[in-house]
Amino acid sequence: MFDTLPDAASLAQPTAPIPISLLNRLARERLEAAFPLCWVAGEVSNLSYAASGHVYFSLKDSSAQARCVMFRSRAQLLGWRIENGQHIEARVLVTLYEPRGDFQLNVEAARQAGAGSLFERFLRLKDKLEREGLFSPAGKRPLPAFPRRVGIVTSPQAAALRDVLSTLERRAPQVGIVLYPSPVQGEGAGLLIARAIECAGQRGECDVLIVCRGGGSMEDLWAFNDEAVARAIRSSPLPVVSGIGHETDFTIADFAADQRAPTPTAAAELAVPERGALLARLATQRASLQRSLARRIEAHGQQLDWLARRLQHPLDLVARRRQILQQHHKDLRLGMRQALAQATGALADGRRRLLISRPDPTRLRTELERIAERLVAARQKTVHDKHNELARLADGLAHLNPTAVLARGYAMVADEQGRLVNDSRALEPKQRVAVFLGRGRFAARVLALQHDSGQAPDGRTIVSAWHPD
Repeated sequence: MFDTLPDAASLAQPTAPIPISLLNRLARERLEAAFPLCWVAGEVSNLSYAASGHVYFSLKDSSAQARCVMFRSRAQLLGWRIENGQHIEARVLVTLYEPRGDFQLNVEAARQAGAGSLFERFLRLKDKLEREGLFSPAGKRPLPAFPRRVGIVTSPQAAALRDVLSTLERRAPQVGIVLYPSPVQGEGAGLLIARAIECAGQRGECDVLIVCRGGGSMEDLWAFNDEAVARAIRSSPLPVVSGIGHETDFTIADFAADQRAPTPTAAAELAVPERGALLARLATQRASLQRSLARRIEAHGQQLDWLARRLQHPLDLVARRRQILQQHHKDLRLGMRQALAQATGALADGRRRLLISRPDPTRLRTELERIAERLVAARQKTVHDKHNELARLADGLAHLNPTAVLARGYAMVADEQGRLVNDSRALEPKQRVAVFLGRGRFAARVLALQHDSGQAPDGRTIVSAWHPD
């Protein structure tokens, strides 16, 4: 019927009827335009929590009342429960519920009556302490990784204490617990909380301190907005974890603490590591260490095998020289056989030629005797030369044989590590040594050293016998 919404002046003129829905929409728009967001105060009545999460109630005073609705998205951020009979202050949008034409207030935020002045005091104190640097991140202390004892500042009757104790028992049953009792609300509670924190720091029997309390209104949590509590937390020698109220609650103690947890249970989880996770981490590190040690042992074993293959014993050297000598002896005998065979062949060949040509027997006999003499001489010379070479090789091998040298009266000296000593400067007085003789060996201790000739003044190395362990 209407392409555009009419204004109030046009509606005042006589015209065709308008739908109720349009009238309600125009009224809602006029109300919302005329009244911006504002704070109103009153007593809660007719309270109803819907299954959808919305909260319906009325705010009234001695003369009037107004319907109110707080939608689920806003109610979840409230942090406390609205009850009938409470006096609250609500930040509302004045509007009209079009389907029924009901005047209502859409509540954006709410606080208990009197919380406005408390909040202003909270902001002033927070600003003051923040300017002093009391909340500076540079002053925050890290929590111990493995605390042995945890202190708790709270009321013995508080439900928060039961939550903290059950969490500590579940996560770290090996951790000790010390309770520093203090009231957590009421007149003078702030000073008592501060004294409990100071007492925990003076006694020094804990590694970390938890300051906690369950949820409540701003008035209920006001003891933790005390300046004395904030200064006690910052001056405490112990790192402090705060777990006060719910996730949406913030107090001055939360800003002063080294770690802030949204709830008392979360504070206990921050203070101690989970025992199961620690055991799993320890098992993983143990397995890694075992694998590392096994790899190192295998690597050193391979290196030892490689060094053992390279190590040459003197007896092995003598055995190799003996093999060389035996090979030369075989070569010499083979050469002699070959020379004898060649000479025999030549003699037989000459004999055949002699028989064929029938030479002068006397001359040939004489020549044959001369050749035989030369052959015998050559053979004797060859045998003599080979024997000389064999003797020379044997002498050279004998010089290399340490056993032969020791048999002539010499001795070898080795230190405690088995290294041969060929210089007296490698020894020290009273040092233990091992002396190897031509037959057998014995242990000795150095009594004196002579560095120029390697002998004592009387021409002998002075040692004293000792029995090795």
